[in-house]
Amino acid sequence: MAGNLSLDTLTELAATGEIDTVLVALVDMQGRLQGKRFHVRDFLDNAIEETHCCNYLLATDLMMATPDGYRATSWEGGYGDYTLRPDLTTLRHVPWLEKTALVLGDVLDHHSHEPVAHSPRQMLKRQVARLADLGLDAAMATELEFFLFEGALRNLQKSGYRDLVPLNGFNEDYALFQTTKEEGLLRPLRNHLYAAGIPVECTKGEAETGQQELNIRYAGALDCADHHTIGKHAVKEIAWQHGVSASFLPKWRADKVGSSSHVHMSLWQNGDPAFFDDSNELGMSELMQNFLAGLIHYARDITFFLAPYVNSYKRFAKGTFAPTRTVWSVDNRTAGFRLCGAGTKGVRVECRIGGSDLNPYLAQAALLAAGLRGITDEMELQAPTSGDVYESADTPEIPRTLREATETLRESDMLRAAMGDEVVDHYTRAAEWEQEEYDRAVTDWEIARGFEQA
Repeated sequence: MAGNLSLDTLTELAATGEIDTVLVALVDMQGRLQGKRFHVRDFLDNAIEETHCCNYLLATDLMMATPDGYRATSWEGGYGDYTLRPDLTTLRHVPWLEKTALVLGDVLDHHSHEPVAHSPRQMLKRQVARLADLGLDAAMATELEFFLFEGALRNLQKSGYRDLVPLNGFNEDYALFQTTKEEGLLRPLRNHLYAAGIPVECTKGEAETGQQELNIRYAGALDCADHHTIGKHAVKEIAWQHGVSASFLPKWRADKVGSSSHVHMSLWQNGDPAFFDDSNELGMSELMQNFLAGLIHYARDITFFLAPYVNSYKRFAKGTFAPTRTVWSVDNRTAGFRLCGAGTKGVRVECRIGGSDLNPYLAQAALLAAGLRGITDEMELQAPTSGDVYESADTPEIPRTLREATETLRESDMLRAAMGDEVVDHYTRAAEWEQEEYDRAVTDWEIARGFEQA
């Protein structure tokens, strides 16, 4: 499901004054929307084919700092421009903002107009094209988990994000009475996203105080990532409009369950489910088994794209529904990969490693790259793990820290072949910088532990 506005309709709505603003956005390394607000008339007259932005937008950290060490752009290089070309198939209403439309753009080299290889949308497009070369399409879906807190973001920022109070005081997993308390926010969220052309399924309470989940229907890989990104953006903006705060930080408190972003995936060929084989006990085709074997074999290589920050690794803990092992299971939520829909045409893989802070384009690109290698190498799938996978001491672990995941990324021959050295080096530098910034920090834990006792 692409955008829900045609260029002709936008022109008509501009003439009647029903749309007066167009957001032209790129997706940055962190999965956020960055861009410009155009008067609709100027967009239609001048920016419909391209606009420009500083190339530092794909070389910053979460705080918009400009780290050194990137080959793509730097102070030495003068931080020049990228060209941003609107992808008009993504043009859509933004119903929660007055008289506003949104279009996502593809990032191009300013001189050659070739796609920028480390742009998140381009990275996913590259893996989708590799699938197409094999006659395959990917159908994917992501689950967005997040917390809602009392108070506006600016007030929480001024307080140093201390004494945070979840909007609900109870575990509200599937609890309809508890989630009624947030329905004044979540109902507009569902309806606004649906009106924006995002195929929303539902919202539900999650397994912690103040925790929510937004589910969007499966779609092609690129549409799925677009939907995720716009949905996450909408959650933050609509929460802000209601005077409360939404956070996608995976682990906001040590004694609370973290937030994930599970990724569901299946492959299709000529409109038929390529993962399904009714002669197999679990309904798994040989191609699916190869694909899943690739995911498991390369799970450690791709972990950075599923868990990109220091905090991401605080989520992986026993007894929290976040996995710690890179194994697969049949409908078992303690494993890194879960087989869903066994024995049906809806058979699919759920990757449970990713946190709520992932960039969906990068996560999906990495997962497809790993699965593709499993297919091309005809990798053999080992038997599923059963029972409590947290206790499976003889199975491979998910990297325990960002430092460890940085090294598996750096050394991944599979990712270098699938994405290119330039891309892997770019994101390795992003990972290094995040660790360097953390290593420079003095935390509250250190002060409380050692101020008097050291």
